[in-house]
Amino acid sequence: MSYGQGGPQGQWDPWKPNSQQQTWNSGGDGTPDWAALAEASEARNKRRRLLFIVGGALATVAVGTAVAVAVVSANDGGAEAGRPSSRLPSAADIPSSTGPAPSFAPTTAPPPLDPKDFIASKNKDTAPLSPDILFPGTQLTMGETVYRKGPTSDSKNCAAVTQGTLPKVLKDNGCRRVLRVTYVKDGVAVTVGVAVFDTEDQATAAKGQADAKSLVRALPGNGVKDFCDGAVCRSTTNSYGRYAYFTVTGFTNGKDVTTKDTQVFSQGDDLAEFTFRQIRRRGEAQASAAAQQ
Repeated sequence: MSYGQGGPQGQWDPWKPNSQQQTWNSGGDGTPDWAALAEASEARNKRRRLLFIVGGALATVAVGTAVAVAVVSANDGGAEAGRPSSRLPSAADIPSSTGPAPSFAPTTAPPPLDPKDFIASKNKDTAPLSPDILFPGTQLTMGETVYRKGPTSDSKNCAAVTQGTLPKVLKDNGCRRVLRVTYVKDGVAVTVGVAVFDTEDQATAAKGQADAKSLVRALPGNGVKDFCDGAVCRSTTNSYGRYAYFTVTGFTNGKDVTTKDTQVFSQGDDLAEFTFRQIRRRGEAQASAAAQQ
């Protein structure tokens, strides 16, 4: 007697929910059909292998997507680096080192050389000295004014090239020599006399002792007519380093100088300023040479 349900029964699949176990037999005698069971097992194994293959492919796609996202993120960072510095992190956002700061041995730079020290005494002021070294060239330009250079003189007899009260002042303070030069322009001549001493103190003392009658002798010649020979002229006195310098300015036609003759005052001041600059440059040149040794 048969108890079948009147239709083909579904195969039992342990991987499918609610499937019913099918009893396989070869002749209805209750003996399993081993061949059919083997075929069913092989089919299940094939389905499992297919599931593993599909799952691995999906996992590979997922990993590839993650790598692509990482590459895009890295590229965005590179683009950010190329933008203006205002988009970069602020100094406060950048981690700082907490390690000890490097230490250096203390150093002291040597003090700069003072150019005046090199013209303050004969011991340092050893560069060659002459009227043409101190007053080079054949003319002098001060601003827009051009002066023609006249004669020069170098005398170790300080009294012979000075007059009034100046000879005694120079002698009392140990004057070694007096260098003179004359410049001329438009009928006005200026003689500069530079008295050389051993020390700055001697030059400063000579300047302080000089008065309105302490005059350097005018130096004519080389196309410059006699001037300040009995006529009233304008004079100046100053010192710098171991040098005291004097000017005398007057007309080459023998006319007296008055306070209204601004040209005379201007030209005398120009030559006094130029003399100061030349003495200072002498100190600067020697200080520079000493610093390079």
